[in-house]
Amino acid sequence: MLDMQSATPPPPIIHREDYRPPDWLVPDIALDFRLDPGKTLVSARLKVVRNGDHAEPLRLDGEGLKLIEVKRDGVALESGVWRLEDDRLVVPIDADEAEISTLVEIEPEKNSQLMGLYASGGILCTQCEAQGFRRITFFPDRPDVLSRYSVLMEADQASYPVLLANGDCIESGEGVEGRHWARWEDPWPKPCYLFALVAGDLAANRDSFVTMSGKTVDLAIWVREADIPKTGHAMAALKDSMAWDERVYGREYDLSQFNIVAVSDFNFGAMENKSLNIFNSRYILADAETATDMDFDAIAGVVAHEYFHNWSGNRVTCRDWFQLSLKEGFTVFRDQSFSADQGSAAVARIGDVRTLRAAQFPEDAGPLAHPVRPESYIEISNFYTATVYNKGAELIRMMHTILGEEGFRKGSDLYFERHDGEAATCEAFVQAMEDATGADLAQFRLWYAQSGTPKVTAKLAHDAGAARAVLTLEQTMPPTPGQSEKQPMAIPLKTALLGKESGTPLARERLVMLTEARQDVVFDDVAETPILSINRNFTAPVVMDAEKDPATLAFLSAHDDDPFARYEAMQQLMVETIIDAVSGRAADHAPVIEAVRKTLADADLDKAFVAEAVLLPSESFVGDQMLIVDPEAIHQAREALRRDLGSRLEADWRAAYAASSGNAFEYSPAAKALRRLRTVALGYIAASGADDAAKLAFGQFESADNMTDRQGALGVLANGGAPERVAALDIFYNRYRDEALVLDKWFTVQAFATRDDTAAAVEELAQHPDFTIENPNRLRALVGAFGANQRAFHLASGRGYAFLADYILKADAINPQTAARLLPPLGRWRRFDEGRGTMMRAELERILAAPGLSKDVYEQASKSLA
Repeated sequence: MLDMQSATPPPPIIHREDYRPPDWLVPDIALDFRLDPGKTLVSARLKVVRNGDHAEPLRLDGEGLKLIEVKRDGVALESGVWRLEDDRLVVPIDADEAEISTLVEIEPEKNSQLMGLYASGGILCTQCEAQGFRRITFFPDRPDVLSRYSVLMEADQASYPVLLANGDCIESGEGVEGRHWARWEDPWPKPCYLFALVAGDLAANRDSFVTMSGKTVDLAIWVREADIPKTGHAMAALKDSMAWDERVYGREYDLSQFNIVAVSDFNFGAMENKSLNIFNSRYILADAETATDMDFDAIAGVVAHEYFHNWSGNRVTCRDWFQLSLKEGFTVFRDQSFSADQGSAAVARIGDVRTLRAAQFPEDAGPLAHPVRPESYIEISNFYTATVYNKGAELIRMMHTILGEEGFRKGSDLYFERHDGEAATCEAFVQAMEDATGADLAQFRLWYAQSGTPKVTAKLAHDAGAARAVLTLEQTMPPTPGQSEKQPMAIPLKTALLGKESGTPLARERLVMLTEARQDVVFDDVAETPILSINRNFTAPVVMDAEKDPATLAFLSAHDDDPFARYEAMQQLMVETIIDAVSGRAADHAPVIEAVRKTLADADLDKAFVAEAVLLPSESFVGDQMLIVDPEAIHQAREALRRDLGSRLEADWRAAYAASSGNAFEYSPAAKALRRLRTVALGYIAASGADDAAKLAFGQFESADNMTDRQGALGVLANGGAPERVAALDIFYNRYRDEALVLDKWFTVQAFATRDDTAAAVEELAQHPDFTIENPNRLRALVGAFGANQRAFHLASGRGYAFLADYILKADAINPQTAARLLPPLGRWRRFDEGRGTMMRAELERILAAPGLSKDVYEQASKSLA
């Protein structure tokens, strides 16, 4: 029996079934900010309207506010008239409409939670999603209260020459004593989580975009003056996104200006505030010297994501936070589709699935499993998860697959038309898809309600005499917290048969809808012995067991005409080879080596695809395929296969390395592919034990004209023990010590190292003068990366568990959201041996027993122990 004692009283649980419409609406709000980092005064004037027939008073959410004054219809109220209930301001109102005014004081420079109005490197900015607006002023802080905002800002002109908010700046001027002011108005009603304000000494990269109706939109990306040269890629991505959304979804931007601001301290990647997006600087700033190709790609994807929210999230928002995937799942699908159109669609899909499997599948299989549309929460910030975002996107993708591109477009058009300006639900989205196409998605709705990853077993039988093949499919759903019994899901599986002798398709690819627990699918006119290719392009987020032997997997890795299926076959072949070794069975490396050799030799393949296909699956992914994870055995087995691949194919790797060398930096799909393959080849050369590997890597490190090649070489060196390793790390640090985003890479490459001394090195790095827990990026770069390093984190001594728990507790006192996101690695204690599991559980109990624990961390820790 677990000891569930906690020094923190259990917070209340919020349930989806308890939703009720707001008692009061706020159609208009006027805000007046007298900005100062030490003490900001916020005056709010709310027009409130009774919603329905009731006698409830007005209740306004607040948190950490110093209340100075309350007025009703212009008359100051005595404190006996209004009251505070757990930080909520309660004001009685007899009429059906009223004007409520409040004056509060807040302290931005002391706001380490980075929620509400806070200071970041001399800039004042806001973050209000999910419930940060209540840290700015008293308001019904829920997404189904939509208001038109008028914002007046006043600040010291020298310190804060730029004043930005949502909408359009309608007037500005100079005040007294060196201060100035600006008034912004947003004509579109929005929930308070989309409110934004920025004040700072900023410069802008300006451009414009002409919409499909001929309207000119002024664009600006605001950063520090010195960072302007690093904003060109983000600006190009913004314009590409605007054009793509018009072309693919018919969605035109609806205001005359669009602003982006980059800040150094940010809990998320970025925020889609209406017309004023605020970004973590890592998703805006990029040049060849400081950003990798993956950074460039991530910037384009995140810029697109936040811009696409203008319709899928802003114009149509969430009724309540249980519907979070309504905007996030849909918008992730949209940004994934955009990214696929910008380069290799196959490689983009491989990346999408790799992310899903690395983050969401373990979530589905652990104590924090929850449906895409959750049923309850303690702290809503804990549901900004891979399930809501990435699995949510897969649900949208499945509907796109089922309905087809034309049908899906009809459904999205109807959804936007029907719910524009409303706070909607996931059900409303699915209903629009049905109404626009006539499809029946009743069973499909289970994807929103049931947690867990379905497992599909596929068996193919062939009757040569009858020229018929029968595919038998069975689906099962594992029990998850709160859901012991599951119903069969509607699972779309793109399926094809390939000839075992010819290697060519035996029939057209077909979409098989698996809707029963067990189902047979018949293929006629199949004379040749067939090989099954299923879940092509990963049409459904399931675990597929097709019982393929190594020879069949090797065949598919060489002949499947679906790029993802080809990649999948190679990955499965590698995984099963490693698991054989871990399990004590004879591990035959020959099929993997031959499959990799053929892939490298295939001149018709996209080099970007080749680079992904020949990579071994991560140690964590291998562990996810096992009942009990043995970190050291997995590491040794994987390294043995890497070493064999490196030595047996050394000539092939050197040829691939040489063929991709010497190209000057260019950000294009072809150039990116060559750089990716070059680093992969270098890694295998090093794995082979070649005497010149460290010299080769150090030469690439020193001569590189871009961060992709330099960091790729550094990563290879960081995992080894050659003298060049220390030299490269020192050179990298001294070169980029003043570049915060690049220095994050320096911390991460060491935290991810597979060396025996990584845990000790991480503990030492945590004492480095440049490490701080106050900046979320830096904390994630070291502590978060270490938690994801399966071998180093899970040392049998348990020192990794104690280290992570220590930093979760330290961070919780400063920034609970960021602290809570570090906790999931400890929550997987059931997947490890008894010794490790006991130590992980003990650290969770220590966290839970800490006094003053935040709701964020309490929820994660308590659910992980339940």
